[in-house]
Amino acid sequence: MMKKAMIIVTLVAGLFVAGCSSSESKEFEVSFDGSVDHVHGMGYAGSDKGLYFATHTGLKIYRDGEWLETTKNLNDYMGFNAVDEGFYTSGHPGEDSDLPNPIGIQRSFDGGKTLESVKFEGETDFHGMAVGYKSHDIFLMNPGQNSELEQGFYKSTDDGKSWKSVGAQGLEGELFALSIHPSDSKLVAAATTAGVYLSKDGGESFQLLTDAAQGTAVFFNEESLYYASYNSGPSLVKYTIKNGEQEELLLPDLTEDGPVYIAQNPQDNQQFAIYTTKGQAFLSNDNMKSWEQILVDGKVK
Repeated sequence: MMKKAMIIVTLVAGLFVAGCSSSESKEFEVSFDGSVDHVHGMGYAGSDKGLYFATHTGLKIYRDGEWLETTKNLNDYMGFNAVDEGFYTSGHPGEDSDLPNPIGIQRSFDGGKTLESVKFEGETDFHGMAVGYKSHDIFLMNPGQNSELEQGFYKSTDDGKSWKSVGAQGLEGELFALSIHPSDSKLVAAATTAGVYLSKDGGESFQLLTDAAQGTAVFFNEESLYYASYNSGPSLVKYTIKNGEQEELLLPDLTEDGPVYIAQNPQDNQQFAIYTTKGQAFLSNDNMKSWEQILVDGKVK
């Protein structure tokens, strides 16, 4: 009888712990109906099918047609990069954080519940940073001297333990965005005020892809580079890495506006998302043949 009672107590305790764990998980993400402001990165982080928006006040998530926000780690995320296990980011701590300012390079592999320092905590805020979706190799522009790096472009292939200076020859203009190929870190792209640039030697040298246009966004998948630029209007182009072919893609109706972030769902290759200068966000479920708006002037739909 005593043995049976102990088994029942153990089972009840186990259910209680499981219930607490489930409750805690749900409480970290709550329903959101408001404005998504000051976005400094967007992507499908990890395997939970969520589209993450890195904002001035933490993470906002669009998942299965619903908007969510996190309830802690409400940091000002900059240089945000989604990867296969979660995300890498830089930026500044939120009011609920005990992280130093700036936060250096941090990463999270649990949807933002916890952050782990990679490098330069309390030293540098990296706005221009790219991380390989599969490789986790880091390519960045260091804005000013810190304890280890001079100002300039650097890459790390060992998760920030060591850094190599890269020349970035041919890259001109003010930097807006960087992207590095998911698995082949020889391929790096940059969007600047002078256009869209591609490097095939790990950032040592860059070639201009655009003609008389300002670059606004760059994104790699395994086969292609997707880039946005703006001249008299916005343009979205698919550049095939294997043969260099370029194909102009359909954009939603944008007035004096254009994409600044591009993302593709790795679990659904037909699904793409863009976020624009004026705070509009659109989702395509048919490989950019049509678009559905999910943010209107920064307000969720």
